[in-house]
Amino acid sequence: KESEAIKLRSSPSNVARTSIKDEQMKRTKPRPHVNKEDLTGLNILLLYADDWTHHTLSSFHQTKPLNTILKTPILDALASEGIRFTHNCVTTSVCWVSRATLYTGQYLSRHKTKEPCCWNGMIKPKKKLDEPPENWKELSIYELLKENGYHVGHAGKWGVYMPFNKEIPFNVEEDGWHYRKIGKKMWHITEKNEADALRFLRERPKDQPFFLNVAFYATHAKDSDVRQYMPQESSMELYADDTIPMPPTATEEAWQKMPYFFNDKNEGRTRWHWRYDNHTKHQTMMKNYYRMATEVDSACGAILEELVSQGVLDNTVVIFTTDNGNFHAEHGLADKWYPHQESIRVPLIIRDPRMNSDLRNTTNDEFTLNIDLAPTILSAAGLPIPEKMMGRDIAQLYLSENTEWRTEFFYEHPTISSVSYIPSSEALVRKNYKYMYWPDYKYEQLFDLVNDPGELEDLFNSDDPKNLQVALEMKKRFEELRDIVRSDEIVTL
Repeated sequence: KESEAIKLRSSPSNVARTSIKDEQMKRTKPRPHVNKEDLTGLNILLLYADDWTHHTLSSFHQTKPLNTILKTPILDALASEGIRFTHNCVTTSVCWVSRATLYTGQYLSRHKTKEPCCWNGMIKPKKKLDEPPENWKELSIYELLKENGYHVGHAGKWGVYMPFNKEIPFNVEEDGWHYRKIGKKMWHITEKNEADALRFLRERPKDQPFFLNVAFYATHAKDSDVRQYMPQESSMELYADDTIPMPPTATEEAWQKMPYFFNDKNEGRTRWHWRYDNHTKHQTMMKNYYRMATEVDSACGAILEELVSQGVLDNTVVIFTTDNGNFHAEHGLADKWYPHQESIRVPLIIRDPRMNSDLRNTTNDEFTLNIDLAPTILSAAGLPIPEKMMGRDIAQLYLSENTEWRTEFFYEHPTISSVSYIPSSEALVRKNYKYMYWPDYKYEQLFDLVNDPGELEDLFNSDDPKNLQVALEMKKRFEELRDIVRSDEIVTL
């Protein structure tokens, strides 16, 4: 697959691609042949949180001590036994799109799930479909793993409200609440996610490898509740005596530097008013957000301890990541959607029994993306990567030497509701520069991420010849990658 890949480098001259139409990708196309002897038998545990930006990990602050308050000791310990990927990003920063990408290994432009109700862009039917859409059956990691002997489970948020039965052995969907009475017990959703994950692990057949996605709802806010973040009562003493630092770009000046079409009708600004428009509110919201993050960390500990007690941790690939980032008042905004670092850059930790011991407790600075999760999971099982998937096997970064990897990526996000509510945005992201494009307004920006990591000084209209050259080159490359992503060609990005 790598030999046929599109490798993102400085020019398109080394791009190899194959048209889906030319290959006649019909519904009847058989699955790739699986040699049973290639199956690894490894278990795969995905710990998948919600709305965690890249620095919602205390291990991040051990190397860059911006915030010594947040505590995630279990995930820090997981990182000490594996690799923490410092430049892991999402290709669209919103719940349902990112989760559809997780399930399929495709960009939004391919899986077309622009609305949370409608898989693959379909019109939501009045009742559930008799069977899943064809591209779900063809690409879904759940389907592929189940067909090849895995006991598959999902505990928590699906994100995409797909109008068909998700025919996997264990499926408990929990989404959209922080507290709920179920039977005679009042549950917190993180507590429920943990309990469901433990039930899956304890009741699973012991003669099959397993795949489990623990899709935590936390730290997602309950948008309809003025309190927004509601942690468990037992956590309320956490951070009580702390003062949460204000982000450097959480200023009126930073808000005024946003594009001209950002105003109080923008949903990011509306939610900023809900959460962060005065010091007291900011402290309350961030402390409760941190409490919910620490609760997820604790739940991860209970789940990992169950693997230890069963004696299977060292036969299990453990992945921790999240669906998208979050603004915590940076740029005068809240939530996600836009191409800024706080929104697109998210945690990723992998603990893999195949990993050499000298790589444990290290970091990796390559650009890993959420389109890589599906290929990584399938490869860990020993399964071939479907050619329609667009990402790479992240394990190649620690199992192989001198692995060529991407140095840039294309970002896309659709308009939601209206251009004043959440305008569409696109970007070409590199480690040194970022080119942003706002299609609804044909508005372009350029940021020097080395000298301006807060993305405050727009250089696109700079008179500096160097900036002009960078802007022109990145705009051209942006258009090339956008066209590739939105084509019907077989690509590995």
